[in-house]
This record gives sequence, structure tokens and C-alpha cells, in this order.
Amino acid sequence: MHISEITHPNQLHGLSIRQLEQIARQIREKHLQTVATSGGHLGPGLGVVELTIALYQTLDLDCDKVIWDVGHQAYPHKMLTGRYDNFHTLRQKDGVAGYLKRCESKFDHFGAGHASTSISAALGMALARDLKGENFKTVAVIGDGALTGGMALEAINHAGHMPNTRLLVVLNDNEMSISANVGAIPRYLNKVRLSPPVQFLSENLEEQVKNIPFVGESLSPELERVKESMKRLAVPKVGAVIEELGFTYMGPVDGHNLEDLISTFKAAHKQNGPVFVHVVTTKGKGYAIAEKDQVGYHAQNPFNLATGKAIPSTKPKPPAYAKVFAHTLVKLAENNPKIVGITAAMSTGTGLDKLQAKLPQQYIDVGIAEQHAITLAAGLACEGMRPVAAIYSTFLQRGYDQIVHDVCIQNLPVFFCLDRAGIVGADGPTHQGMYDIAYLRCLPNMVLMAPKDEAELQQMIVTGVNYTDSPIALRYPRGNGYGVPLMEEGWEELPIGKAEILRQGDDLLILGYGSMVYPAMQTAEILSEHGIEATVINARFAKPLDTELILPLAKQIGRVVTLEEGCLMGGFGSAIAESLLDNNIVVPVMRIGVPDQLVDHATPEQSMAALGLTPPQIAERVRTTFSPQLAAISK
Repeated sequence: MHISEITHPNQLHGLSIRQLEQIARQIREKHLQTVATSGGHLGPGLGVVELTIALYQTLDLDCDKVIWDVGHQAYPHKMLTGRYDNFHTLRQKDGVAGYLKRCESKFDHFGAGHASTSISAALGMALARDLKGENFKTVAVIGDGALTGGMALEAINHAGHMPNTRLLVVLNDNEMSISANVGAIPRYLNKVRLSPPVQFLSENLEEQVKNIPFVGESLSPELERVKESMKRLAVPKVGAVIEELGFTYMGPVDGHNLEDLISTFKAAHKQNGPVFVHVVTTKGKGYAIAEKDQVGYHAQNPFNLATGKAIPSTKPKPPAYAKVFAHTLVKLAENNPKIVGITAAMSTGTGLDKLQAKLPQQYIDVGIAEQHAITLAAGLACEGMRPVAAIYSTFLQRGYDQIVHDVCIQNLPVFFCLDRAGIVGADGPTHQGMYDIAYLRCLPNMVLMAPKDEAELQQMIVTGVNYTDSPIALRYPRGNGYGVPLMEEGWEELPIGKAEILRQGDDLLILGYGSMVYPAMQTAEILSEHGIEATVINARFAKPLDTELILPLAKQIGRVVTLEEGCLMGGFGSAIAESLLDNNIVVPVMRIGVPDQLVDHATPEQSMAALGLTPPQIAERVRTTFSPQLAAISK
């Protein structure tokens, strides 16, 4: 059977191990071809091919529900649920999404994009099933990284106190792999564990190791090594906690052995109450280059499948904002030992891996734990350190109460650096940095700033590091800058709350914030071709606003346009409109940004055009909206 013939995962039922292995090879081939061509997550999906096949072979997917954590490891799931033929459209506009979406398939039972949500959702579904008197299996598949998130542990704690609620949690652990010479030991110990009343690896561990059939005394020369391996394989750090919390623990099982996986899942389905199956996989399995560099090949832009190297750009690109941020922060940290960079499992994405390499003592990775990261930063600030919390805009949402309660109320000088602010492209609505202006602007004591280009980013990093009066947040976009000259040192701070005039004109006032400043200038040039001259301001700060500069100009010119790459509701444009009204300046205000809708996966350019945020579209909208006021001017 070829996988293209599979339109429903129940078609896996009854297939032989040989047939399933053939399907596994076909999934990997399609997976690699697609990601190499269009980009996407590579390592996670390759590591769970057998896990997915084995799990679905033991379930009835007409009724049973599988919840995938995060979703970037669910590419095999998508191919097995009717999306193989369209998989080449992955992460493209109107194509297959890179994450799970309930509206895309009836088999995507819960949408995801942020980590650590699967167990909570699956438990909720299981409880609903029991309350409604229904009968189906509920499974949560979660990675070892996502298990570091507090929400996952909260869900495990709750589920362990529901002894009559059937729930299967599958841990996809790609931190280690089972080597051939010890593969039989964990299988044997799993059988022992499931045969009560055996005392599993009790205090006399040495004697129990010696009594393992076919091993016994032959292990004596290497007994210490074996004892450590047994602890690592048979009593995983997660498993010890899980058992205490009320789960039946099974594993670890080789995540690439279909026979073992199928037999383990079948045994798990027969258990009453919550069950935890520990599956050990190799991230990037089947593609040697990805197996050797599991961090680097977690996700990839288009690349050469034979060499693993990225396809070079046709023309040189300016440096990415994240690289400029990292380089500047490292330079500052070298001369200031109080600076501490904090990441929540995103060291390479944020660029803080550069700080880790150069100044490891001034670098902290807390894992997928944004709440902890923020309160940790607050604690560092209490003791006079300069914590720099580098967190994607979309992920900072996960620690909102900590921003309010632990940082703003106590007015602690934490420096938030929000990468991926604005439209991020192919990752879709779960990753768009749409809301940070709105959700931070309303908080007392918070200062908000955004650079127009990479050189101003350097200045704002210096400003944020040196500012100790209150919390301060810096947003900057994904992708590359404009190629403006950068400095190696000697950057000057910016005065808090001060904007700058980039262009002068008497007909219109355009206020740009962050990534929309350059488009504001381009819009002004287009309008100039129609005889409309605009003053353009680089606001720099959304809070506090430069009212001394903005209000007189708004009153004088009488027509105001605001541009931002974020949600309109409560955003930068709202701040301008509120300020004008509060000061009894009643003039027409056009707020341009992202309307009250989700931004789906597409290229950033496609999304900007769909939202009407390109300079030609903005210029046309301005001329249409302010006509007939501008009609006389343009004539």
C-alpha cells in the first residue's frame, strides 16, 4: 500500500509490520522533500513517524481523539489523515498549515502552536466524555521539551487525581535514544513493572540488576555503568514523578520499533485511569544530517537535501534584527557584568546563544516556562541586576500575570525584548506578534518602544539596558533590516518618550511606529506624486507618547494617519486617538494596522497585501478617505 491511498487513519488497521515500515519510509521521503523545498519544521516530525503509525494502528480514529502538543511534530499525522496529496503546500497561503487547526481537518481535535497545552485539553475532553456517558479513547502526545512547561505539570497533577478517568499521555522523549546493546533491558523491565506485585528497582538495585535473566553476573565488571543506565532508562526522572502522581507508567520504549510501540500502546489502552507511556525517539530520524544537529535542524528554510545546506539567497541580505540584537547585547554585557540574558528555550531563535557562547555566566535558559522567566527576571532586578528577557511577542502572552503582578506593580526595571513582533508569516495565527502593543500599553509603569531600523534597534537596546526607572519593553520584527550602517560601540541612549520628524508637509500628519516607519515614508512619497505633502513622524515610543511634538502638529495639520504592525484595538493608533481626545483636539484620525481578525499562514508580503498594509494601498486609502478634503490639494 502506498500512503497516497490512505485517506483515513483507520486504513492502518490490519497492516503488517512490513507494510507499516514501508509507509514510514514514504512519510519520511515526503516530509524531507517538502521541507527542503518550502521550509518548515524538520526534526520533530521525522522523529515521530513510527510513534504516529503505531498509535493510530491501535486506535479507532472515527471516535478516538489524539491531541498533539505544539503541533510542529504532527506532519506525519497530517499525511495519515488525508493531507498527503496536498502536503507540498505546507505553510503556504491557502495550503496545509504548519500547525494543527480544527478548521482544517476533523482529525485535528485541538489547535496548537504554543507548547504544554495537550494534556490539559485531552483531560478536558476525557472528562466531557465521561460526563456525557460516551466511550472513546483520549490521547495527548507531548515532547520532553514541552513537559518543562508548568501547565503540562499542572495537568498531570490534576489527571493523577482522577483515577477513574481514562487518559493516555505519550511522552515523545528525543533527549536520548536507546542503543542496541541495552535495548532488551528496558523492554524486560517494562514487563516486570507491569507484573505486580514486583517491587520495581527497590533500594537493593544491585541485586536486582544481577538477577535479570540472561544478564546476571556477566554484568559485574561494568555494574556501575549498568546501574546508571538502569536509572536512566528504567526510572526516568519524569517517570518517578509520574508514578507518584497517580499514573500507570510504561516505558521507556524504543520510538522507532513498531512492534514494541504497538504492543505497548495496546497494553496502555487496557489500563483503567491515567496512563503515561514514555517513548524514546531520535529527533530528525532517517536524515543523518538532522540527527547529528538536532538543534540546527529543528526547523529549516529551503535547503539542499543532499548537503543539508540552506539554498543561498540570490542577493545579499542585510543582517536580521535578531542578529543585531544579539551582537549588540553581547558587546554591552562584556562591559557590564550585571546584564543577564534570559530565554525560555529559544536561545537560537532570539540570538541569545551568542551570549551563552561568549558569557555563559550571564545567560539563563529556563526551558518552556515564560511565567518563571519573567518572575525570575523580577527577582534579578530586585538585587540590582539588569535582566534582559528575550521572548517572542506571541510567547510573552503566556506570562502576562507575571508582567502585571511581579514586574509592573512592583515597578521593577526588567527589560523585555520582544522578537517576532508583528506579522511572522508561515507559522500562522498562533505565532503572529499582534497583541503586545495593546496588552503592554495598558499596564502602569510600562514603557514601550520600537525601532524604525536595525541601527535604531542598537540605540534602543542601550536605552533599555540603562533605563532603571521602570519596566521597559522593546518590540522588533522577524526578518532582516534595511542595511543601514551599524556601529560596533559608542551607541547613544534615546530620550524616553521622544519622537523624531523624518519629513515635513502641510497636508497630512503620518505617525509610524516601529516596522511601519519606512512604509510611512514610502506612502508619503506616493502621496507627494499626487500633490499631497505629508509630515512623517517616527514615534519611537508608544508609551509615553511625545505629546509635545505630536499634539501641536495634529492640531495644525488637521488630518492624522497612524501606522502600526499590530492589532488596531488598543494599539498605537488607539493611543494617539486617546491622547488627541484627552486634549480636546478633534481632528480626523485614520488608524491603519491589523483589523480585528486572525492572520493566517502566508508569506509576510502576502499577509501585508491582504491586510491593505502596503504603501500603495495605504496611499490610496488615505486619498479616498480624506477626499474631498485632499481633493482640492491634489488638484
